[in-house]
Amino acid sequence: MVFAVVLALGQVVVVRHRAGGAADLAALAAADRALEGAAAACRSAREVAAAQGAEVVRCTVQGEIADVTARVRRGPYAPQVRSRAGPVTAVPAQAPGERGVPGEPGSSGEPGTSGGPDSSGEPGASGQPGSSGELGATSGLNSS
Repeated sequence: MVFAVVLALGQVVVVRHRAGGAADLAALAAADRALEGAAAACRSAREVAAAQGAEVVRCTVQGEIADVTARVRRGPYAPQVRSRAGPVTAVPAQAPGERGVPGEPGSSGEPGTSGGPDSSGEPGASGQPGSSGELGATSGLNSS
């Protein structure tokens, strides 16, 4: 009995991660096509999601920002995951002691400043994209 519960929980986790990956990739694909219009962007998102074994439940595009919800169905499980993607236009505010992005005015990550334990000016381990030409994505699980 315990083995069956552990196995079922493992399947839930795997399906949720697949849905998250599909949502992230679909949102990035839609954001890449956002300037061609919402129809082209969402078509691209559906193609990418289908290649990942997922379906797009919701797709909206506002300016260059794509908001996509994808779902993966495996047995009784069908988690939906929402992901947003678009160009990085501003660095989010940082907590005291965190490093900023090198070259950003007022950022604590500029070379020669005391932005934390290592103020060499190298990008931090936070994984923040640093140039305005890059796309970024965030995702979260919907509870439906």
